[in-house]
Amino acid sequence: MRVKVSRIEHFNAAHKLFNKNWSREKNDLVFGPCANDNWHGHNFDLITTIEGEVDPASGFVVDFGLLSKLIKDEVINKIDHKNINLDVEFMKEKMASCENIVIEFWKILEPQISLLAPDARLYRLALHETKNNFVEYYGD
Repeated sequence: MRVKVSRIEHFNAAHKLFNKNWSREKNDLVFGPCANDNWHGHNFDLITTIEGEVDPASGFVVDFGLLSKLIKDEVINKIDHKNINLDVEFMKEKMASCENIVIEFWKILEPQISLLAPDARLYRLALHETKNNFVEYYGD
């Protein structure tokens, strides 16, 4: 039986949305205060959903402790309390939008999941930037 399980991890980070090929006026028009020269920050929540077979011996799709460690080691520890535009290697030269951030998270996490649970796969990542704004990515 295939089941979906999810883990929430939290991190804080600063970023700026700014297209260097646009004028200051266009950046301000498109991104508003998110184009602030002095950056802005968020308290992010990353929800990682795994789909897989329930192991008859453990009753788990994946061990939540191991999943948490993987997410923290591979993603959270590299972005938490950082400036996404300047300090995060996997975001260099990319627009630091939630959409791009979650796609990069997927690239990092997706190949690792089968190492934790051979019959499981990364199903969905959701990145909550604020209580009202979030993005979802299914790897397509």
